[in-house]
Amino acid sequence: MAGKPALKSTTGDLTVFKKILVANRGAVAARVIRAATQMGIDCTVIYSEADADLPYVRQAEEKICIGAPAAADSYLNMDKILAVAQSAGVDAIHPGYGFLSENAEFAARVQRAGLVFIGPSPHWIESMGHKTRARELMARHDMPMCRSSGILQGTAEQQCHQAASAGFPLLIKPAAGGGGIGMIAVHEASALPAALEQATSLAQRSFGNSQLYAERLFAQPRHIEFQIMADNFGNAMHLFERDCSIQRRHQKVIEEAGAPAIDRATLVSMADSAVRIMENVKYNNIGTVETLYDQQTGFSFLEMNTRLQVEHGVTEAVTGIDIVQSQIALAAGKHLHEVIPNRPQAPDGHAIQVRIYAEDPWRFTPSPGLLSVFRLGQGAGIRIETGYAEGTRVSPFYDPMIAKVIAHGVTRHQAIERLRSALSDSVIKGIKTNIPFLLAALEYPDFCQGQVHTQLAQDIVRQAAPDRKRPLAA
Repeated sequence: MAGKPALKSTTGDLTVFKKILVANRGAVAARVIRAATQMGIDCTVIYSEADADLPYVRQAEEKICIGAPAAADSYLNMDKILAVAQSAGVDAIHPGYGFLSENAEFAARVQRAGLVFIGPSPHWIESMGHKTRARELMARHDMPMCRSSGILQGTAEQQCHQAASAGFPLLIKPAAGGGGIGMIAVHEASALPAALEQATSLAQRSFGNSQLYAERLFAQPRHIEFQIMADNFGNAMHLFERDCSIQRRHQKVIEEAGAPAIDRATLVSMADSAVRIMENVKYNNIGTVETLYDQQTGFSFLEMNTRLQVEHGVTEAVTGIDIVQSQIALAAGKHLHEVIPNRPQAPDGHAIQVRIYAEDPWRFTPSPGLLSVFRLGQGAGIRIETGYAEGTRVSPFYDPMIAKVIAHGVTRHQAIERLRSALSDSVIKGIKTNIPFLLAALEYPDFCQGQVHTQLAQDIVRQAAPDRKRPLAA
């Protein structure tokens, strides 16, 4: 990591855990280890056979191989992870993001083992993890909603009728899903039967739950999320918003704090509403209220992620608050006012993060392989988070993200220029990366003017790709 900002310590002289297990890999494992070490907490880290040479493993004081490369044999194997936790004598488990971070069964098993799960309670993971139940809960507390169907039930014909009630165009979504997986856009009734059949198969295969629902599809919405921190005593606060509108395959690739070209009073009003709901329902630890924003209709609740977000670093950059340390301290039972005693009243400057993926830059297909050269550009206001180093191998078994580059500036323009410079100075060989796409995005007029939306990545590809081909799955 380079250019690390001066984050505020959340712990002071508070006593939290003596030792935690980091139940994840790569960049997030390195990030949690760094935060815990700064708090005086020892760490035990797990790794799969495929990750044995990654930097966080080599640097860890206590490291345990958890199994074969396949996630089911390693990072998703609850029995193995809990056995390691017991044998290592840890007090708590941090799940990072992805893998088991939003698995209510795992969180409950951690607690039954007498350990602390560093995240929301199993109740909230389960409640928010089921998208339609989460929508029903939030609607009861006056969270704005777009039109949707509820769980699709009955025969294929009945399900088509229920889905159509959301109005066209619509989006078929897995009720137990996340990460943009299994979502299918439908623009007319004749396409519904095939879309429902495909979505049912994808949902069952990806999440072990075939339930679907439909919601109205906005043409060019913005994806804006609000960072929530909460303690175990009914107190919550927000750390402003992030705009995550630049996406490919419904997955975020560029995120920024704050959201450009929207009145700050409008954003703060929505953030304050989200906090009131979280306090009313007694939500705890960390979470992100995700919304779609349409200029005509305003905000509509999308879902809530009950974990640390990949993009937490941009919020850290504009607040100076170490979100990972805060999450750990809140999980240890500290009061919110102890952990974050002086929340900033406004974002400090602007921050933008890009996710560098090992993938074809225009078709977005994975490109695993050996990082024969891996040199990321640095400079003023640049922070790098990565789980890789030169000479290590990007495995085909996991998500192809190899680094996050975060630029902070006094203005959005300055953040963009710093990010462009860092990416232009980066040299990565042995694999393909999406850096050409990222540079094209940072130079695209609509992006530079803050006119972002969830379809903008497709526009960028159509204009900037050498062969003008659209990606396989935008």
